[in-house]
Amino acid sequence: MRISTQQYFSMNVSTMSDQQAQLSQIYQEISSGQSLTTAADNPLGAAQAVQLSSTAAALSQYTTNQNTALSSLQAEDSTLSSVITTLQSANTLGLSVGSGVLNDTNREAIAAQLTSLRDQLLTYANATDGSGNALFAGFQNATKAFTTDSAGTVVYTGDTGSRTVQVTDSNAVATGDNGLSVFMSVGATNAQPIASGSSANTGTGVIGPVTITDPTNAANADSYQIQFSGSGSSLTYTVTDTTTNTAGTAQPYTSGSNITIGGQTVDITGTPAANDTFTVQPANQAGTNVFANLNAMIAALQQPVSGNDVASATLQNAMNTGLSQLANTLNNITAVQASVGGREQEVEALQTVTQTNTTQTASDLANLTSTDMVKTISKYTLQQAALQASQQAFVKIQSMSLFQYIGN
Repeated sequence: MRISTQQYFSMNVSTMSDQQAQLSQIYQEISSGQSLTTAADNPLGAAQAVQLSSTAAALSQYTTNQNTALSSLQAEDSTLSSVITTLQSANTLGLSVGSGVLNDTNREAIAAQLTSLRDQLLTYANATDGSGNALFAGFQNATKAFTTDSAGTVVYTGDTGSRTVQVTDSNAVATGDNGLSVFMSVGATNAQPIASGSSANTGTGVIGPVTITDPTNAANADSYQIQFSGSGSSLTYTVTDTTTNTAGTAQPYTSGSNITIGGQTVDITGTPAANDTFTVQPANQAGTNVFANLNAMIAALQQPVSGNDVASATLQNAMNTGLSQLANTLNNITAVQASVGGREQEVEALQTVTQTNTTQTASDLANLTSTDMVKTISKYTLQQAALQASQQAFVKIQSMSLFQYIGN
């Protein structure tokens, strides 16, 4: 097969052009640091790079979401700690009223302290996170969770929602708890029934806390009224299940003796008068608004009772009821804080996983698209040497002809 001079020159020029193009591409990879700049460079690698870039963008967003969620949860956790401290102080003040050594002035002072603690509690209930969003207003970020109306009643103005943040592709975390569930509810468990005495009672009977003797008794979910009749040695009481409108038989009264109510017992001390009434209700039916409960305790403390046994009994009943309600609120808020702590731990764990995945994705993407300098420079040097050899060989071969030999 004969190759014409023109074919020979075309073949060599084409070969050197290809080598020059390859050398230029390798140089581009070295100067840019990227081995994959277009899909034509590596179609399969380009598809993988697109997927990895998408994964990296999602992980970056999840990292931002996790930081936001953790910040909100930490703000709520800190606020709830302050709330618990405030309620514990209120509980201590309430317990001091039963010491028997306080006069009306002392009780007024305690009422003033409880008022201050209630105001502190309202401030905490309207707390915001680092972004200025209300912690306890549900979805109403820009709204105060609680306001006070003209009558001095604290009103919840948020909603029942709980904000959530997507922290991974399969996990969403609640970043807050609405004010109703925190400050105006009691827990489904560890909530004690509430015993109270009517403010219209004219005797000196004081009802104590309820003791649950049979937690499985379905009748514990009912409300009860204890009404007294007679006087002196003929004083009796009748227990009525007000939920089912079922009245028991009259029983003789002995101060301090247990009164059985379903699967519960309660004792009443002192001397109730005829028609005096006391109630026992499930925690969720006996007033769960912590602000209203504190206001009732404050109002009771502001009433003068010195030298008046009936007024003293009314005060003690009010304080016993308030302290029981306060205990339920404390249990509820402690449970909420435990839930917040659990969510904080979940987010922190997910942050670790996300950071590991981010690092791995970045490494995989770099391995796929970044230039391996040692390997590529070696390839560049080899390609450069091949081009130079081709050029030198072409120069040598093109000068070879019969006439040159004849001439010599």
